[in-house]
Amino acid sequence: MRQRPNNRLKGQSAIVTGSSSGIGKAIAIGLARDGANVVVNYHSDEEGANHTLAEIEKLNLHGSAIKFKADVSKEEAVEEMFAKAIDTFGTVDILVANAGLQKDAPLHEMELKDWQLVIDVNLTGQFLCARAAIREFLRRGMRKDVSCALGKIIHISSVHDIIPWAGHANYAASKGALTMLMQSIAQGYGKYKIRCNNVSPGAIRTPINEDAWKTKAAYNKLMKLIPSDRIGEVEDVAALCSWLASDEADYIQGTTLYVDGGMTCYPGFTENG
Repeated sequence: MRQRPNNRLKGQSAIVTGSSSGIGKAIAIGLARDGANVVVNYHSDEEGANHTLAEIEKLNLHGSAIKFKADVSKEEAVEEMFAKAIDTFGTVDILVANAGLQKDAPLHEMELKDWQLVIDVNLTGQFLCARAAIREFLRRGMRKDVSCALGKIIHISSVHDIIPWAGHANYAASKGALTMLMQSIAQGYGKYKIRCNNVSPGAIRTPINEDAWKTKAAYNKLMKLIPSDRIGEVEDVAALCSWLASDEADYIQGTTLYVDGGMTCYPGFTENG
């Protein structure tokens, strides 16, 4: 599946956190394909960030892209990233807060440091990036020549914002809390024409979950959870994010859009439970 290029994000600039690989990489490329300037954020995978930039450059578009190393759980790093984006592109119009991680263990064995790390990156990092974005939107003011919104914030969450996940309590808790953060932003800043929504992927084919789809047996087991009978691809998420960042989605506010092939339909209840 490939997005077709268009100019619906032309003249706008975006920050995509955690875009050196996987879903974040596809989102960065997708936004660029639709005309946006893009800041490719990474934490440690500089080679991956360079690859994302190279893929964007291959598109030969009018926009441009830069990379920026930042740990989104650190306030100073987030502020420096936004300052760089503003210095390079003049402003930020779109934030896709995608960076996240897992540190899994049964709850009774989970160490406090692993609980805290996941909350720091998956939730506090989303707060810090959203706060910086809102501050820039309000400082800059409306740019009606590029968008009817003052700014757009897209939080990348997970189906585990509503599906419990034993052995991953820190991850599920961070994603559940992210729903309230997103809705509170939408409620508080919608009057300023700032849009904020969540995108929650289900099973997506990325290296991080390779064990769940690499073998035929693993893939067939996974399909029991997905009514669409296929695994998601990173482009499925990227296509939604590009649309959600555009004026075509201007009335979408304060909600969660699931890209999960129906996983949240709980297919285990197909035969009456």
